[in-house]
Amino acid sequence: MTDTGDELQVLSPRQNDVLEQALRLLVEGGDRALTTASIARAANCSKESLYKWFGDRDGLLTAMVRWQASKVRVVPLTREKLDAESLFSSLEHFARDWLLVLSGKTSIALNRLAVSHAASAKSALGDIVLANGPVAMAKRLKPILHMGQEAGLLAFDDIDEAFRTFFGLVVRDMQIRLLLGDRLELTDDVVIRDARRATKQFFALYGA
Repeated sequence: MTDTGDELQVLSPRQNDVLEQALRLLVEGGDRALTTASIARAANCSKESLYKWFGDRDGLLTAMVRWQASKVRVVPLTREKLDAESLFSSLEHFARDWLLVLSGKTSIALNRLAVSHAASAKSALGDIVLANGPVAMAKRLKPILHMGQEAGLLAFDDIDEAFRTFFGLVVRDMQIRLLLGDRLELTDDVVIRDARRATKQFFALYGA
């Protein structure tokens, strides 16, 4: 049994496939492509199944955001085997996943749509992305940070501030630049380099 884990709803492979199809439609066609009929057609399922699995449109959007966010994984740690190397590796892996997900076409499309909906109050997508994006990331990572503090590997007075610092070091201005159309070349090598650098900087600030 590990000491850390996610509180993500477990979906069936079929439901996950539906969400992937919905995300693909969003990337290819924007908000207008996200109709119940188009998703059902793309996923080869009935509209009744969509309503049964996800409820209304906000329920579907929430499931889409959560599914995308679930791709940022926490490497499980146990207190008994925790040391500086395993803690660094866990944080670095989290940072790498985070960068890969945020820089992907799917997350860019979701975040652009969320910003436009928040500005126009068209839907609750802005709140959904906030709750299942940064807020959810904090809930996943804070137990790791707390374990590091308890083990004497990290030193901080405010865990929220420590998380925000890690967020800033990892994401930097990358997300806003991508949302505004900057064509950053985030290859796997660049992501690995940036994740390692951010983790090293975090340990330089908070390492005990």
